[in-house]
Amino acid sequence: MNNNREKEALAAYLKLLENKGADDALLKRREAFLTKLMEAIAGKPVQGTVYREAVEKLLELIPSKDWPSFLAIAREYYPFWTSDIKAIAALNAESGFNVEPVQWQPTDCNLKTLWTVLDKEKFGLAETWPIKAYTMALRQEGAEQSLVDTRVKLVKLLLVRLKDAPDKNHRIYRIAVDATLPLFTMRDTRKLFLTVVREFYYFWIGDPEAASHILSEASVSYL
Repeated sequence: MNNNREKEALAAYLKLLENKGADDALLKRREAFLTKLMEAIAGKPVQGTVYREAVEKLLELIPSKDWPSFLAIAREYYPFWTSDIKAIAALNAESGFNVEPVQWQPTDCNLKTLWTVLDKEKFGLAETWPIKAYTMALRQEGAEQSLVDTRVKLVKLLLVRLKDAPDKNHRIYRIAVDATLPLFTMRDTRKLFLTVVREFYYFWIGDPEAASHILSEASVSYL
């Protein structure tokens, strides 16, 4: 199968990393991850849903301890695969796009412990406001109460993971998401969690148009 598109995207991605100061070891690690992904998306439509499906399937084939690294790499490669010149230019110009990862990680724990903590957790105003706004948006979209309850519980779980974060930005949010995903053993639950955190992100940052991202695949880039 011809995968020139994927190879060209990979070359452009690695070139950006090299320009950012990445060494050979880092470049080879990313290339090794992406080689597997390239095989899964070669020749397929350039769509976010196609890309996410390929990523989610590959998660089943690699150790869960490598998931955060793989997800971060897949996220960085995505705009190169889609030839999103604007997004690539933004990455190139963004001081926050650094080959050295943020050192912070959520506290290591299991899902059972998190659920137990969740029932006792007290959230502050900065956390309660986006939860309420997200809940209202779901209801306005006609979501049944059981669906709202499930989504809100997943949101609260993520917020617990973010409790001791040193900052509030998109990189920290993604780190918390990537570190939480391996805790879910069922693929369908992981997919739901990813959908929820993509939706909730806009409420978390206070985007006035956050509600427009509810259940809208077309408006959500690969997180």
